[in-house]
Order: sequence, then structure tokens, then C-alpha cells
Amino acid sequence: MTTNAASQPETTRLTITWSKEADFALRSFLGAQGMRKGDISKFIEEAVRWRIFNQTVREAREAFADVPPDDLQKTIDEAVEEVRARRYRERAERS
Repeated sequence: MTTNAASQPETTRLTITWSKEADFALRSFLGAQGMRKGDISKFIEEAVRWRIFNQTVREAREAFADVPPDDLQKTIDEAVEEVRARRYRERAERS
């Protein structure tokens, strides 16, 4: 639920089930870092984001493992150039 979309992102309540050992380990870790009970959600969200990012990077590396580095860099450079050009055109059209 959002009260002010500009200042507070929309959130979802989640119920998880995990071992008491993992719960104790996380709470001990957060406590040692000076964090409080309310910081568990922030910690879990950050951990999920990192896991998704790492998985995406791993999949990309596997997908392009057989592409020569120079060809891959050329493809990346072309894609970046195309996106930047499109973005600059959109900005110019709005002005």
C-alpha cells in the first residue's frame, strides 16, 4: 500500500518459513552490525536483488562463453551506442 508514491515505494508482505538456525544467524549478524529487527526486510530484499543479479550475470557469461572477446565487446559497444542515440532523440523530441 502506498500513501505517497514519491516518498515511499510500494511494498508487499511476505511470510517465509526457514530454520531457527538461519533465523538466529541472521538476527545475530544484524545485531552485530548495529541493525534492528526492522532491518531484516531490507537485508532480505538486498540479498534477493544480489542473487538475481548474480544469476543473470552467470547466465549471460554462459550464453556468450563461446563468443570471442573482441566480437562481444563490439556487440556491446553497438548496443550501448544505439540505446544512447535513441535516448538522445527522445530527449530532443521532448524539448
